Amino acid sequence: MCNKNIENLVSIITPSYNSEDFISFTIKSVLDQTYQNWEMIIIDDCSADNSTEIIQGYIQKDSRIKLIYTKKNSGPSAARNLAIEISKGRYIAFLDADDIWLPHKLKTQIQFMNDNNLSFTYSSYYLIDEKGKDLGVFNTKSNISYTGMLRTCSVGCLTAIYDTQKIGKLYMEGVFGHEDYTLWLKILKKVDYAYGIQEPLAKYRILNNSLSRDKIQAAKYQWQVYRKIEKLSLAKSLYYFVQYAYHGVKKYN
Repeated sequence: MCNKNIENLVSIITPSYNSEDFISFTIKSVLDQTYQNWEMIIIDDCSADNSTEIIQGYIQKDSRIKLIYTKKNSGPSAARNLAIEISKGRYIAFLDADDIWLPHKLKTQIQFMNDNNLSFTYSSYYLIDEKGKDLGVFNTKSNISYTGMLRTCSVGCLTAIYDTQKIGKLYMEGVFGHEDYTLWLKILKKVDYAYGIQEPLAKYRILNNSLSRDKIQAAKYQWQVYRKIEKLSLAKSLYYFVQYAYHGVKKYN
């Protein structure tokens, strides 16, 4: 299959590292999309398991899926940036190799963006465990600004889409955690607001070793974002960090 309508092509950015347990669920959720004008760029970051063989099996069935190999393990930020660089779509969407989209995710979100002339959108999402068991829902905000994003991240990476035609190609920064968060901040310096769809459109898988479970490490990364990436003053960093801690306690409770 080939994409004839580049104008509304969605480039799906998927970093993959030892993802054999979940990558099939992720790819199938893309193949099941009711919106079919997409390319899926999977960047394998030097996996040592059978995930690349699984991915190649899907490539044989659908040429919209592409697999690129990194020369050395560089982490999800570098993998995503490589995929963004070679992407051909107007829209950049993100989907990690252990997460899942609902079938109407792309159709709903692209229509929402087109109908309202929006540059950057996201949605609520379900929380699941390693076995796919339901853990609840993350209900996102209807909109968020740059200063609002400094207080708390309301954008789940697996739901984010931005329009390169309106704001250009933008990349993630940093070699530590929260790289997707730095991208959201960068986008929100170019647009006044990001807008959220209240309906959950994806499923975020919480792994036992995931960063979201390591509150102390996540807090350290957050502080580095304020000071090293955004270069906020000590006073502003402390102010927003207190806000971040408050919202962090509430976020998944």
